[in-house]
Amino acid sequence: AMPLETCLQAVSEQSEKLHVKSLGMALRSRIQEGYTLSDSLREHPRVFDSLFCSMVAAGEKSGHLDVVLNRLADYTEQRQRLKSRLLQAMLYPLVLLVVATGVVTILLTAVVPKIIEQFDHLGHALPASTRTLIAMSDALQASGVYWLAGLLGLLVLGQRLLKNPAMRLRWDQTVLRLPVTGRVARGLNTARFSRTLSILTASSVPLLEGIQTAAAVSANRYVEQQLLLAADRVREGSSLRAALAELRLFPPMMLYMIASGEQSGELETMLEQAAVNQEREFDTQVGLALGLFEPALVVMMAGVVLFIVIAILEPMLQLNNMVGM
Repeated sequence: AMPLETCLQAVSEQSEKLHVKSLGMALRSRIQEGYTLSDSLREHPRVFDSLFCSMVAAGEKSGHLDVVLNRLADYTEQRQRLKSRLLQAMLYPLVLLVVATGVVTILLTAVVPKIIEQFDHLGHALPASTRTLIAMSDALQASGVYWLAGLLGLLVLGQRLLKNPAMRLRWDQTVLRLPVTGRVARGLNTARFSRTLSILTASSVPLLEGIQTAAAVSANRYVEQQLLLAADRVREGSSLRAALAELRLFPPMMLYMIASGEQSGELETMLEQAAVNQEREFDTQVGLALGLFEPALVVMMAGVVLFIVIAILEPMLQLNNMVGM
């Protein structure tokens, strides 16, 4: 049982990162001045969100700060695992798409024009597929830079639009309605909410405050808005299960487990089990999304390459037929 100031000093001295060292020493100084750890953490909102501050404050009030900090460590590790799983799932398809697009671009701008030059001496019209390929190649060579600039402009514009709260809310709501990505997004947010609320209730944070804090942790603004509405219903006397059921965001099994926990007085335990189930469901949804997206992308790029091959071979076959005649 080391004093908190000693622990923070040890963390500062052990860390190799300068910003962690300075943060640890700043927290230690505030605690030596008589501030609580939760108040000290609130002075650094970019590092410690409302979840950390609320849980630490609850741990200080209950006298079980060590238990709360252990739970926070486990929670942070689990949250990082979900984030890494999502990034890993997005990385491979993105790399595959970029490489495939680059290969097709090189074919259209460097390889196809040289091959098409061999057909200029033909005295009859080229096949429709070949004419289409030539048009695509010419357009890409003539205005490819402008297309790229336009694409980058759209990305920048989209990023700026999403900084607008109303547009971000609309976008997040649309994402949830999409057939594949919507399931993944819903699974991520329900898993994060159930895990956050379970660790908050286990740390003796009041249910209403726990819902509000868990809502703030959500990466989806529409989900956050709906959870805050659920918090209002709980404040008015509704049960947690009934308030969440009205949102139509959570799976029935999770709602049944919450209802069971409320009736038996073991909400903390049932939320923990619901969090485990939702995290497994999220992993399943990510696997299914990858299982659909990767083959679809491969088939699409194979179709593009097949079209290029056919467009090149058709004039050759016509030339062979002419020679044979």
